[in-house]
Amino acid sequence: MHMELGLTHFWAQGDAVSRSVAIMLFVLSIGSWYLMAGKILAMVQARRCHARALNAFWGADSLPAAIEAVRQEDKTGVLLSLAIAGANAAALHDQHAARGIGAGVSASEFVTRAMRNQIVESQARIESGLTFLASVGSTAPFIGLLGTVWGIYHALVGLSGATQVVLDKVAGPVGEALIMTAAGLFVAIPAVLAYNAFTRTNRLTLARLDGFAHDLHAYLITGLRGRPGDKLINLESAESTRNVRAARSA
Repeated sequence: MHMELGLTHFWAQGDAVSRSVAIMLFVLSIGSWYLMAGKILAMVQARRCHARALNAFWGADSLPAAIEAVRQEDKTGVLLSLAIAGANAAALHDQHAARGIGAGVSASEFVTRAMRNQIVESQARIESGLTFLASVGSTAPFIGLLGTVWGIYHALVGLSGATQVVLDKVAGPVGEALIMTAAGLFVAIPAVLAYNAFTRTNRLTLARLDGFAHDLHAYLITGLRGRPGDKLINLESAESTRNVRAARSA
C-alpha cells in the first residue's frame, strides 16, 4: 500500500464524523482490553487461592482461626467476606436474639439472610465490567459500519462534480472507508469472546461460593464441619453391617 493510501492519509482526508467514529472505536478497544486484562488476572488469582483458602478454613481449629487463615489465603476477598458475614450474623443473633427487631427470628434464617446479602454483593463485584464488554461487542460493528457508510458517502460527494470517474479516485476513498468495518469487528470480536469466557468463569466461582455458603451455614448452626476431600460413608456397606449385627443378636 502506498503512503498516500495509508492510515495517515485516511485520517488527513477524513472529516469530523469519520474522525469521531475512529476515536470512539479506539477508546472502546482500549477500554475493553484494559478490562479484559484485569479480569484475566483476577480469574487466575481466584483459581490459585480459592482451593487453598477453603482447605485452610476447614483445617483450622476454631472459627477465628479459620477466618484468619482465609484472610491470608483468599487474595480476592470473596470467601473472606462471606465467612465474616456469616460469623458476625451468628454472633449478633446470639447476643440480640431476645430483643430488637430480630426477636423471634431463628438463627438459621438470620444467618442465611446475612450470607445471601453478602453473596449478592460479591456477585455484583465479580460481574462488574461484563455489561461494558457486552455493549462493546454489540455496538462496535455498527459503529464501524456507520464510519464505512459515511466514508463512502463522503467519497461519492467528492466525485459528484467530476466529469470522468477514475478507478484510482474511487478505490482509495472507498477502501479506506471499509477499514472502519474491519476496525469495528476488531473491537467487537475480542469483547464477545471475553464476555462468554468470563461469564462461564463467574458462574463456576459463584457455584463455589454458594457451596461454601451452605457448608458454612451448617457449621454455624449445627456445629458440624466438613472439609474438602472428606469421604462419605458407603450406604450399602453400612446397611450390610447393620444386617450382620442384627443376625448376631438374633
